[in-house]
Amino acid sequence: MPKQKSLNVLITAASRRVALIRAFQAALKKLDLAGKVVTTDINPLSPGIYVSDSYYWAPITTDPGYLDRLEEICRLENVSVIIPTIDDELETMGEAKERFASQGVQVIISPPQTARICNDKWETFRFFRERGIPTPQTWLPADLPSPDKLGYPMFLKPRHGRGSVHTFRIRNRRELEFFTGYVKKPIVQEFLEDDEYTLDTFVDSDGEVVAVVPRRRLWIRAGVMDKGRTERREELIELGVRVARELKIVGPANIQVKYAGSTPMVFEVNPRFSGGIPLTLAAGVDFPLMTLKMASGEKLPARLGDFTDGLVMMSYENSVFRVMEVDDYGEIINLLDHG
Repeated sequence: MPKQKSLNVLITAASRRVALIRAFQAALKKLDLAGKVVTTDINPLSPGIYVSDSYYWAPITTDPGYLDRLEEICRLENVSVIIPTIDDELETMGEAKERFASQGVQVIISPPQTARICNDKWETFRFFRERGIPTPQTWLPADLPSPDKLGYPMFLKPRHGRGSVHTFRIRNRRELEFFTGYVKKPIVQEFLEDDEYTLDTFVDSDGEVVAVVPRRRLWIRAGVMDKGRTERREELIELGVRVARELKIVGPANIQVKYAGSTPMVFEVNPRFSGGIPLTLAAGVDFPLMTLKMASGEKLPARLGDFTDGLVMMSYENSVFRVMEVDDYGEIINLLDHG
């Protein structure tokens, strides 16, 4: 595919992804491509939309008109590439990849089966166990051993969930009984006390893993790394390559790992850009640039281990300001249809 002179990118569910949006804007400039970054969201108070070049309202992923709405925006903005960002839409967008391709739009996404496995933490556990990839022991509530054989603490979380919503450290039988009833469709995992890492991983369209950047999660807030440090650990890079290949990842993914002694254990994979991607970008591995090069048909060189080691990120809050109208009830008027 020849290099394009213009390329417009659509990033869905902009939310707080300001750094990611700006990174794609910068990547367009680095490649000397005329183009812009378009975003969608359902909420007019999402800061990400106001740093993009154009922004539009879109319904939630489960809405029957979701894909039609994205197609409409692609036509209005002559979009060439779509970047899905939230777990809820990954399977849907994976299944719609050919639908958009027939209109000249590339969706940078892993196969729908990959999303299906990753969005179901029980299936994730089973997938890794079947392939001999180290992963924490996991149970469905009905399959838990007898109480006298359980070791506490344990970890309980939704089988289908994201971030740290409804995740709990379980310290005793009483808490286990309560939270298995409180959390909808939970799974229970052995609790790993040692260091936690995210492996930011990028795979090209031919299935070649071109980058794995391990980040130690020093401080986590609302499921997203607030403070972290890059670490060039060969066992983690090799694990990232293996997991990405087994899952048939395409494009970006973040692989969540915790150590059990000297063994890194994979407990979750999100086949999308991670919330902590600014650290990987600062360490010299430009995933948005790789994405646009791949979309333009350029072969990506492997960059395994090629990043700044020991780089620490310390995040802080920043704000976006905008004057907004309100209706007669004091509610903010939806301002999201701005091409």
